[in-house]
Amino acid sequence: MEITKIVMTGGPCAGKSTAMSWVQETFTKKGYVVLFVPETATELISSGVAPWTCGTNFDYQFCQARLQLAKEQVFEQAAQSMTQTQKVLVVCDRGLLDNKAYMTQEEFETVLEALHTNEVVARDSYDAVFHLVSAAKGAEEFYTTANNNARTETIAEAAELDNKLIAAWTGHPHLRIIDNEGSFEDKMKHLIAEISAFLGEPQPYQIERKYLIEYPDISLLEMLPNCQRVEIIQTYLTSENGDEIRIRQRGINGNYVYTQTTKTMVNGIKRIEVERRLTQNEYLRLLMNSDISKRQIRKTRYCLASGNQYYKIDIFPFWDNQAILEVELPSETTPVQIPPNITVIREVTYDPAYKNADSRRLLAACVEILSDRGYEIVNIDATVVAQKPKL
Repeated sequence: MEITKIVMTGGPCAGKSTAMSWVQETFTKKGYVVLFVPETATELISSGVAPWTCGTNFDYQFCQARLQLAKEQVFEQAAQSMTQTQKVLVVCDRGLLDNKAYMTQEEFETVLEALHTNEVVARDSYDAVFHLVSAAKGAEEFYTTANNNARTETIAEAAELDNKLIAAWTGHPHLRIIDNEGSFEDKMKHLIAEISAFLGEPQPYQIERKYLIEYPDISLLEMLPNCQRVEIIQTYLTSENGDEIRIRQRGINGNYVYTQTTKTMVNGIKRIEVERRLTQNEYLRLLMNSDISKRQIRKTRYCLASGNQYYKIDIFPFWDNQAILEVELPSETTPVQIPPNITVIREVTYDPAYKNADSRRLLAACVEILSDRGYEIVNIDATVVAQKPKL
């Protein structure tokens, strides 16, 4: 049995209630048992438990986070008991990271510590996150507070909150932002298409473009609220049928999650991708099957939400003048809007020299570029490949 847990989040008046109906109808027809974890904030506020009735906002947020986590655990346990079905989709109407938008970082960390978890594990415990942009951003004429007693924000406050929620989830490996372009029906179709693509209905395609960029301003990236740093160790495993199989340790500050990904290439931009979570012990066992012909990749990734697209900027230890920017797209024809302050050298989507899996060729490309720029090659390994010659 396959259980997938996703988050439906978004700013005020984003269309989540209607979206739930679309998800229920669409994926029930596709053979899923669809379970909805109700929005905890609306339940509490409608029942008299609110930030303005509790002792402090922190007291309220702590109660909400505890109830959110407990509800998800109950729904996951129920899903695991449904052995008569093959596919269960658990849809959380907001997730634990939504609370971060209403607290300081210190308060949020205190809540997580009390719940015996951390931000990396809490965020990445969901398989995917779908953010519906508030009507306050691009569809202001449709913004209203009349259909939700728990909604009190003005248009300006709703837009600001929408940005905070995107920032709260930035860093998740599968975050999708559903904008207000076109009609509301177009927005719902966009959402269904994104969820379908993630679930692999009919197949789990990943459509990605990749760019070689000039080395970004790291200090600027780390100042952005909609940008999060993660550390990645990526190891490729042996494969008998030519598929690319990798395992990954992903996280920061000693807090990590582990995944295995299998990719089958369809064409230069489109590939079938299947991902599953690993325990730490499973990850350590699979390391024994590493492909010794391919280098282990260590990189720092900056996840950046810009406009309505989600970018991944990879910084490698053997480069100090350039980096790789990747963006996943809903279709092969979707235009890419390069984020501000990023300078593209060229697109390398179809260039095998810039595939992580072929890191020996990647290193060779680095050495050639650095040599042309006057660097003295010292040692080709995972940490140092060149140094500037002394004048």
